[in-house]
Amino acid sequence: VAGIDFGDAVFAETVRVGVGRIEQLMDDELRGADEVMTDSLTYLFKAGGKRFRPLFTVLSAQIGPDPDAGEVTIAGAVIELVHLATLYHDDVMDEAEVRRGTPTANVRWGNSVAILAGDYLFATASRLVSRLGPEAVRLIAETFAQLVTGQMRETRGLREGAEGADPVEHYLKVVYEKTACLISAAGRFGAMFSGADGEQVERLSRLGGIVGTAFQISDDIIDIDSDSHESGKLPGTDVREGVHTLPMVYALREPGPEAARLRELLSGPVTDDAAVAEALTLLRASPGMAKAKDFLAQYAARARQELALLPEVPGRRAMETLIDYTVSRHG
Repeated sequence: VAGIDFGDAVFAETVRVGVGRIEQLMDDELRGADEVMTDSLTYLFKAGGKRFRPLFTVLSAQIGPDPDAGEVTIAGAVIELVHLATLYHDDVMDEAEVRRGTPTANVRWGNSVAILAGDYLFATASRLVSRLGPEAVRLIAETFAQLVTGQMRETRGLREGAEGADPVEHYLKVVYEKTACLISAAGRFGAMFSGADGEQVERLSRLGGIVGTAFQISDDIIDIDSDSHESGKLPGTDVREGVHTLPMVYALREPGPEAARLRELLSGPVTDDAAVAEALTLLRASPGMAKAKDFLAQYAARARQELALLPEVPGRRAMETLIDYTVSRHG
């Protein structure tokens, strides 16, 4: 499921069916839009993707007594619709040209259409979440706010000279707000709507935040350490945008002429292809890359500690596999 081998064919089919129900609901909702919207709305959805958030929702629901509850399907669709909406808007802000191996919506139709498609996806998520009651509506509203705050924090960057400012702390805060908070919400929703108890709901929410952070660190390593065929995105996207991810933060702290050259190259967005290639070569060889991978392993260990306190059920074992996948997928 989603490129992950859970080692149990029967359980994997259960999960595949659960994720399939979420995809079907999303498809029904998006195809029900006015025809002037549908091509742009379904564009990224049809391009595929890992479906990590629906998967995490479905796996979290396996901890509760009613994992097949209809509310779990709705919750998974809400989470993935929000995620898709942020991709449209992120690609406009980043002037990205490739997403999931295909031209971005902003390249195909222009910024205005891409922004409006993202807005409509947010609206669709809001309409769906209203079926789940006021607590779910409040949670999604708070998650919206965190997502926007994280995007703003990343856009404005780490203020120079801010007292006590730590680039690693800044990075982790951005990652939680931009990425991990939505996976935390997926864990909470899956547990809530499958009838898990309050302690399990809180644990799966925390676990989602940890796994979500690990997933983003892994993505940031992949952005440096892989080619476009592997990742479906243009390597060095963060270098081009002037975004300092964890491998870069660590690499920039290193002594020596290579790090000095990196500091020169990464002082802002890098637009020249040769400079991007040079920066990627230096980053791949830097001890900062190994430090980022060690940091990722620490997050995986934290996730396993949370998992150990959940019931010994197939869903928990599948979560362990998911954590292993998250850590190892950067190669």
